[in-house]
Amino acid sequence: MSVTAAATLLFLAAVISAANSCPPSEREALLAFKAALREPYNGGIFNSWTGTNCCRNWLGVACDQNSGRVAEINLRATTLYTTFEKPHRQGYMAGHISPEICKLASLSSIVITDWQGISGDVPPCITSLSFLRIIDLTGNRITGTLPSNIGNLRQLTHLSAADNSITGVIPASISSLTGLTYLDLRNNRISGPIPNSLGQLKFLSRAFLSGNQISGPIPVSISRMYRLVDLDLSRNRLSGPIPESLGRMPVLATLNLNTNNLSGKIPSGLLGSGISDLDLSHNMLEGYIPDSFGPKSYFTCLELGYNNFRGSIPKSIAKAAFIGFLDLSYNHLCGPIPKGGVFDTLDESSFAHNDCLCGKPLLKAC
Repeated sequence: MSVTAAATLLFLAAVISAANSCPPSEREALLAFKAALREPYNGGIFNSWTGTNCCRNWLGVACDQNSGRVAEINLRATTLYTTFEKPHRQGYMAGHISPEICKLASLSSIVITDWQGISGDVPPCITSLSFLRIIDLTGNRITGTLPSNIGNLRQLTHLSAADNSITGVIPASISSLTGLTYLDLRNNRISGPIPNSLGQLKFLSRAFLSGNQISGPIPVSISRMYRLVDLDLSRNRLSGPIPESLGRMPVLATLNLNTNNLSGKIPSGLLGSGISDLDLSHNMLEGYIPDSFGPKSYFTCLELGYNNFRGSIPKSIAKAAFIGFLDLSYNHLCGPIPKGGVFDTLDESSFAHNDCLCGKPLLKAC
């Protein structure tokens, strides 16, 4: 090989190497991000963050192959940290999420989950990262509020900040995240109402808002989310009636409204819909349980306990195709417990603490 050819190859190799390296400014931003966090002991993830090329062998960092820009930060404690964890010694990462992360303009995914010790606010500048598709900050000690202009992230499909200490309200601008498919804000300290505009999230398939201090009514607009499969609003302070339109949602399979202040009657449509896991327990619902069960009724779980239902148990429940678990306890039901179907497999706890139920499996004869 001639000297000229060899020099050409070396030049091309240098060009390719430079093209696949992250820009120095992004390397500096990652190092500033790292500096705001502390691992429990040496020999962890950040020991791999060395050298000038943050696109190569930096654990939890991924770059776009074409641009060489940092595209993903993926720091899941359950997957990454176990690589370094010493036997029988638990540890967690502490510190805060530095605003320097916002200098990584090409980020499409931020996943920083289950570290237990990461605190501080969600950097408001995160809403300037227009390519973001995934934000997952589950399982930390993050405080403060969700950025009010989070709706600027028009590419976002996954938003999770569950199991933190976030306060404030659900931002009204969240309705601008029209491509959102997954929303998980459970187990925080979020208050205020559910925005009426939430129904504009037409692609949302799972919404988990349980374990907060959310108040006010359940917006009727939720029933316009035709792709919603799972809705969990349990353990909040919701009040008012259950919208009848929830029973007409085409693919809703799980509806959990337990431990709220909901009142009024059960919409009969809920019992004849495609919902298979229905929990309305620990509320202030009243009236009669609708006698609207049939061969198409299929419940893996039906929980109606701890309410103010009265009257008799609908005999049509025995016609249901399947009920894996039924709880009617702590109500004001009376009369004989129907026989056959699901009633042949239930124990006494399903009917305990009612006014005057009788028959098997209770010890009280009719």
